[in-house]
Amino acid sequence: MATAKNQKKWRRKNHLVKSQLNVVARRSVHEELEQLAESFQLRGKGEAVTFSAFVTRALIQRADYNTEAARMLDDFAAAYHRDRDLYQN
Repeated sequence: MATAKNQKKWRRKNHLVKSQLNVVARRSVHEELEQLAESFQLRGKGEAVTFSAFVTRALIQRADYNTEAARMLDDFAAAYHRDRDLYQN
């Protein structure tokens, strides 16, 4: 855990472009983020979250003109909603 002084310095430096996101998630989600970071040569779980958001946004954009991507996106959303209790706290 960063000291209060270091946290204040980080917030002062990044307040216009970043905000800290503290989330409580199941251990399996943390493990998945670690695997993503390792698989895609990312700098840790925080960057794995950013990468996941980037990939999701790219899939949404691709779905606008590709029916296969749209079907995949619909399938992923349906599967998540069906099984969301497995992924949430």
